[in-house]
Amino acid sequence: MTDSFSLHVPDADLVPEPLDPDQIVSGSPEVTGKVVHESADGRRIRGIWQITPGVVTDTEADEVFVVLSGSATIEVDGGPTLRVGPGDMAVLREGDRTTWTVHETLRKVYAINL
Repeated sequence: MTDSFSLHVPDADLVPEPLDPDQIVSGSPEVTGKVVHESADGRRIRGIWQITPGVVTDTEADEVFVVLSGSATIEVDGGPTLRVGPGDMAVLREGDRTTWTVHETLRKVYAINL
């Protein structure tokens, strides 16, 4: 088990997480991130994720996240369109197919359950 900790998210150093080129719909979005905690069994992941402007598709995990900065519109196939910005919390269901239109570089903190 990891010791308790705190982290100043706006200043956290992130590492590149290259997108699959097939996910990019338009623009040249770049993704960076950092896993800050993972359970021993690998089923619970907590971290920070950032994406620059552009449009990408994804298939989601069971995730809750809070946007720290930036903004995006997330279209869920067969579901709602989510508009998120600083302070917003969102929940995505495992298997949701989404299209993210990132308006301003978005940084979020997330919790994923596998």
